[in-house]
Amino acid sequence: MIRVTIYKDSKEQYTGFRALGHAGLSEAGQDIVCAAVSVLTINTVNSIEAYAPDKTSLVSDESDGLIDFQIKGNPSEEAELLLKSMILGLQEIAEDENYRQYMELAFEEV
Repeated sequence: MIRVTIYKDSKEQYTGFRALGHAGLSEAGQDIVCAAVSVLTINTVNSIEAYAPDKTSLVSDESDGLIDFQIKGNPSEEAELLLKSMILGLQEIAEDENYRQYMELAFEEV
């Protein structure tokens, strides 16, 4: 199962996320849940790095399915919008009756 934790601050601003694990729906390279979560999370990281002024930190480990991404300081409007877009996509997966058993979505104040 993929566990995604969305980080937010005391002002309810999104400040990053941690994704860990593999869905296990299909074998590696054929798993559409893993692919969908990977595309959403990696594209968000790349988009924030390319289009937002924020300083960030990133830890990743492909074998564990780990991406831990955090914005240092207050998130810019651009970064928060990109994170909200990612969350929207992840919520769709987490709420879909065909895929929700393969992904868990949680929110944590940091």
